[in-house]
Amino acid sequence: MAKPIKTVIKVNLSAGEATPAPPLGPALGQHGVAIMDFVKAYNDKTADKKGQMIPAVITIYEDRSFTFELKSAPVAEMIRKKLGIQKGSGLAGRETVGKLTRAQAEEIARDKMEDLNTKDIAAAVKIVEGTARSMGVKVE
Repeated sequence: MAKPIKTVIKVNLSAGEATPAPPLGPALGQHGVAIMDFVKAYNDKTADKKGQMIPAVITIYEDRSFTFELKSAPVAEMIRKKLGIQKGSGLAGRETVGKLTRAQAEEIARDKMEDLNTKDIAAAVKIVEGTARSMGVKVE
């Protein structure tokens, strides 16, 4: 029989560098989870991806145990890394901070495919291009 689930929490954490400080500590602490156990497990699993933002979906059970699943980095994070920019434009549409080619958008879409709500590569590319435009990145 499966354990009864108490709650599911989604967090974006820096790979290999999670700490019990906010936002993680309070989110897990209110459900009685041993925070350091999660921090150690997360950092061990993501040590090879240091410097990236890796989202985790944490399932907390009634007996205060937990399991977690890692997702791929957010699309905006992937675009920034691909273009080597610090952040998107504050004035998207009026100010561009970089150019994303169709091939780069397709590559990001393929990497992110498992976490997107589509199985069609063309639709996934459109999602990536939309995110790029909202960041002030020109899509060619």
